[in-house]
Amino acid sequence: AMAGAAAWGPLPLPCLLLLLLPAASAEPQLRFRPPAEAPVRLFTEPELARYDGHQEGQPIYLAVKGVVFDVTSGKEFYGKGAPYNALVGKDSTRGVAKMSLDPADLTHDTTGLTEEELKSLDDIFNNVYKAKYPIVGYTSRRILNEDGSPNLDFKPEDQPHFSIKDEF
Repeated sequence: AMAGAAAWGPLPLPCLLLLLLPAASAEPQLRFRPPAEAPVRLFTEPELARYDGHQEGQPIYLAVKGVVFDVTSGKEFYGKGAPYNALVGKDSTRGVAKMSLDPADLTHDTTGLTEEELKSLDDIFNNVYKAKYPIVGYTSRRILNEDGSPNLDFKPEDQPHFSIKDEF
């Protein structure tokens, strides 16, 4: 049995190399990204809270699904005293999914949402927020693991056809 175990010993190294290869081959493409792309900005909850529309001259930010959007152009909806102001300065994923401004729903937590609510969330995320507002960064919950280490599966959202559109 010992001899069999020893024969398996060297295997992990080639496996490891195979795991690393795709990443290595993808590397050169990354260098040729257009320079216009802003670096990924990470927002902690207290940082995001500063952009809640209450500070004159400050941008207004809203996070959905861990993606932070600049909704300043929709000030009449998201600014101080505006109908959706409760959503801004935080990750309001649950509220967006449920179309709810209940403070209990103004959270990133999607536990227990129905299929319809999750579909609605994706529709609004893609057709409202991604279509109309520039992405300025991501919540730390989206970029980092629970222990604070970088989440290797993190991928920035693409916004290929982004242009500011009027509110519906």
